[in-house]
Amino acid sequence: MSVELLFALELGVSGLLVGVMYALVALGFVLIYKASAVFNFAQGAMTLFAALALVGFIPWFGMIGALMATVALMVLLAVAIERIMLRPLVARPPLSLFMATIGLGFFLEGFSQALWGTQPKGLDIGIPDTPYEVAGIFISRLDLVGAIVAALLVLALVWFFQKTTTGLGLRAVSDDHEAALAVGIPLRQAWAVTWAIAGVVAVVAGILWGSRLGVQFSLSLVALKALPVLIIGGLESIPGAIVGGLIVGATERLAGGFIDPYVGGGVKDFSPYLLALIFLIFRPYGLFGREFIERV
Repeated sequence: MSVELLFALELGVSGLLVGVMYALVALGFVLIYKASAVFNFAQGAMTLFAALALVGFIPWFGMIGALMATVALMVLLAVAIERIMLRPLVARPPLSLFMATIGLGFFLEGFSQALWGTQPKGLDIGIPDTPYEVAGIFISRLDLVGAIVAALLVLALVWFFQKTTTGLGLRAVSDDHEAALAVGIPLRQAWAVTWAIAGVVAVVAGILWGSRLGVQFSLSLVALKALPVLIIGGLESIPGAIVGGLIVGATERLAGGFIDPYVGGGVKDFSPYLLALIFLIFRPYGLFGREFIERV
């Protein structure tokens, strides 16, 4: 096997592993949008808030206790957001809801500063960032564990939405609010459950990305990388979030490895957005999104 092919395989595998973690962040957007048609721009701030809470709780409760306390806090926070912010804005224009989530993001970031300070913090989850060597390909141990955890959570959510009564009810709500109400599915309860699940997703994403990048306020910007994932995969599709995340992760790493050295860098950072722009031109609903046809 040539050196270039081996290098490409190593970059591709690394990109796929990181892509699974991108998909996890995108999943928080998809869940809330499917249930309530709200694009939650504060998902990145929720991820940051969860990571900061975990780091703040560890000296008091230890890792396991801090994890349980963080999950409980994020579930309560997510339900409170749904009760206090979403319900009063029901039936308002989508732009109003979108702007409300932007304001929520700034509030959470400022509230995080007030509670835990502004200094970057490390998050050690006990996994050394040393590589495995498989057939000459080096794979980051931290990326591999993160991808496995993210994949297990995604599979658990897929099972939840496909096999459980609550999950089927949430899918019915996402397909048609009025039909769901007609068969006795309470919309408010469905929205609260969805936001609670999104809060748990934020905890896992905060742990994985916080251990990889450090817990700092730029962590909330990871959510921006979820935007091309959503455009490529489709805003309402859980499988689309997974496939889109894999595509974005692999594209980012391959562009960084093969193009950046010849142009002085930077292609790695904007390549996912360039790919998303191409999808917007030729397939604006994404790979798995539903195309809406309006009759006039």
